[in-house]
Amino acid sequence: MEHEKILRINELARLSRERALTAAEKDEQAQLRREYIAGFRAGLEDTLKCVSIREADGTVHPLRKKTNPPEA
Repeated sequence: MEHEKILRINELARLSRERALTAAEKDEQAQLRREYIAGFRAGLEDTLKCVSIREADGTVHPLRKKTNPPEA
């Protein structure tokens, strides 16, 4: 995410503490936050792709997404 957008997120947060945001400002803030979170998640997923797990028996395997067990 561009530095200017992060500065704008901070500016809107600061404004929201001083006064109520307009509808347009709230929409902009929500959109910027969604972009920030999406970028953060993408970066975290890229980092986790490089993680390997070493088991107690010495075997090493890549980290994989956890799957939810089926409902009983």
